[in-house]
Amino acid sequence: MKRSPWRYLWKSEDIRKKLLITLILLVIYRLAANIPVPGINRAVLEALATSGGAAGNLFSLLDMLSGGTVSKFSILAMGVYPYITAQIIIQLLVPIIPALERRLKDDPREGRKWMERWTVILTIPMALLSAIGQINIFNSMTGGASILTNYGFSGANLLPTIAVLFSMVAGTMFGIWLGQLISEFGIPNQGLSLIIFSGIVSGIPRNITSLLADKVNGWWMLLVILAILLLTIFAIVYVQQGRRFVPVLFPGRRIGNRMSMPVRSNLPLMVNMAGMIPLIFAQSFMSFPAIIASYFMNSSTDWLKNFAGSIYRLFGGNNFWYAILFFVLVVVFTYFYTDVMFTQQNYGDNLKRQGAQIPGVIRGGQTQKYLTKVQRRITLPGALFLGLVAVLPYILSAILPAGASSGLLLISSAGLLIVVGVVRDTVNIIQTELKLHGYEEDLIKG
Repeated sequence: MKRSPWRYLWKSEDIRKKLLITLILLVIYRLAANIPVPGINRAVLEALATSGGAAGNLFSLLDMLSGGTVSKFSILAMGVYPYITAQIIIQLLVPIIPALERRLKDDPREGRKWMERWTVILTIPMALLSAIGQINIFNSMTGGASILTNYGFSGANLLPTIAVLFSMVAGTMFGIWLGQLISEFGIPNQGLSLIIFSGIVSGIPRNITSLLADKVNGWWMLLVILAILLLTIFAIVYVQQGRRFVPVLFPGRRIGNRMSMPVRSNLPLMVNMAGMIPLIFAQSFMSFPAIIASYFMNSSTDWLKNFAGSIYRLFGGNNFWYAILFFVLVVVFTYFYTDVMFTQQNYGDNLKRQGAQIPGVIRGGQTQKYLTKVQRRITLPGALFLGLVAVLPYILSAILPAGASSGLLLISSAGLLIVVGVVRDTVNIIQTELKLHGYEEDLIKG
């Protein structure tokens, strides 16, 4: 019988220290998430949180990405999302600007440090713009009421407004700093992921409570949703683990006067390389037209008012066509982001430098074209599955009773992908740490 090395998890002083540091930093983050920005109008904020349509969808998305802090409009209301946005911008600029691409190719280690440094720098203006945009968007959704009692860039409101914006930007940078501390002193390379993860799971008790508020259907709906949740998690893990192994032939090495035989290996290509990024892109893209249309809902011009109303209803998130468009956009963005990420990997040149070759394919550019073709082909099932997960709440809301929609899936689709991915990556990292400390799986007599 095999004994798992996990029984040594708490016995290893180094691993125990990393787990405790991670837990303490996450507790600090969750405590800071309850500190509100100065001058918040709680009544207006609560009305916005319970509204439906495009406003409610965007509010829920930002609340999830910020770790549940938007609903409180705390100093961490933007979470670490501006950092993620800055990271995506830098990644998209690399294949566009040749100098950046050469920097990464010539010295990958220094190139990654350079990207990290500029990502942090870019986060500051992104956080400032995000704070201003978030406040303005929420104010436009409330029908004239302001979520802040003293907001404006003139007169007596100027200093309170600057204080609010500075506190929100500082809160974002504080969250990023905590994430970096977790990656450095806690669980390696999981800081920001665990920050977002803690916010997502913190909303589950609230969703369960709202679901059980229905005395008639609450308990059996909870069981149904848990069953659907487990099946969805299993499907996510199955697809995320999906690989297409492309055979690669590495040249033999000279050992003394002899030449060793060529080594056959495999290059694993992921079915879903994009992760949950396409969901964020698609949700933001779908929410934008409705937000713009909301500015013209009260226009004095009849045709403009009617046109804005039609756009708002189409992108309001409560109709069949919205779900179809959402599904299509998730598939399109999955292909787009996968192509960007795969191009950066540059497998053709990397294999050529190692002297490796895919049987029947010419080294270099032809290898890259062949692998790109294979990657696009296997991305199709991954993209379709991601689109299905994205619209799953809309499908269930059409099937299940109306009272169950408040706690649908207990977390959002993007949140579910994040939770599953973070748990899986964290488990793999801990297993690697156990092996590095000499705690291997062993056998005992049963």
